[in-house]
Amino acid sequence: MNNDLKLLIGENERILYEGKPNKRCFIFESIFNPLLPFAILWLMFDLFFISGFIATGDVEGIAFFLIPFMLFHMMPVWIYLGGVIMTMKRYRNTEYIVTDQAVYISGGIINKTINRKSFMEMSRVNLHRGFFDQKFGVGDIILTSNQLNSNNTSSATNINSISEYAEVYKMIQKLQKDIYTDVMYPNDKRPQENHGYNTNYKGF
Repeated sequence: MNNDLKLLIGENERILYEGKPNKRCFIFESIFNPLLPFAILWLMFDLFFISGFIATGDVEGIAFFLIPFMLFHMMPVWIYLGGVIMTMKRYRNTEYIVTDQAVYISGGIINKTINRKSFMEMSRVNLHRGFFDQKFGVGDIILTSNQLNSNNTSSATNINSISEYAEVYKMIQKLQKDIYTDVMYPNDKRPQENHGYNTNYKGF
């Protein structure tokens, strides 16, 4: 685990879970992403067009036209291949930490970004298991924010492809419920331990 993520954790926070996505599932989902069918169709169309151009035998025209054509017109194919090639870099930068106060997620390819989502921000905690998740015995936890983004929709943060998905899902769900209840029904002017409502912070 990279120390960059742990540097953001407060002194009073306890780490309850830390991990990374399942590598095989991460790679397979990167290869078989929604762009793959589009990239294949685009490539087949361009190859058909290129083969017809080559059949004319115009060598000079081929050199003048074909290279720029492949560089620019086949951009969707290059974007797809670039994403697949950079999968391992993205995997190395993807890490998850769950504390008793928030969820920390790092990611990115060239620039590493770290996102912190406190349990007070969460409105829903959902569990998702796609085809490859089920194949490799992992799952995704989707954390939906109660704050709206610029287009008036709820933003979501994902913990993807972890093998401990059931345990982490139950943990986050309980923490989100306890902290939300503690905020909505404050007692004792919110001390470290709330004696007015049984949120059981010390259950972990």
